Amino acid sequence: MRTGIGVRQLRPRAPDPRAIEKSNLAGAEGVRRWRTRKLTTAELAALDAIAAMPDSEIDTSDMPEFTEWSGAARGGLYCPVKRLTSLWLDADVLEWSKRGGEGHQTRINAALREYVERHQR
Repeated sequence: MRTGIGVRQLRPRAPDPRAIEKSNLAGAEGVRRWRTRKLTTAELAALDAIAAMPDSEIDTSDMPEFTEWSGAARGGLYCPVKRLTSLWLDADVLEWSKRGGEGHQTRINAALREYVERHQR
């Protein structure tokens, strides 16, 4: 029975680095990298042409200037990769975490992350 999908189509392809939006965490281990379609030759040429232009020549009249940044938050797109693991915890620590209801694993992860961030400095 043929499905119409060849083996070649199932192999993951390395995306064009210019087609991935890079964040300030793009090189960090444990950060998901979103794959997008490859840009066409015409799209790459258009991006190169814009990159070569001075800012004063780029027409942004169809985009109003955004000046209100008071509600902005940095790092909202950070999405760490999760890994399944078994972990032995003291019974009282686990019970304390479960007392908060659903999401006890998330609370344990948040506490561990806070500890790591505090001790990495």
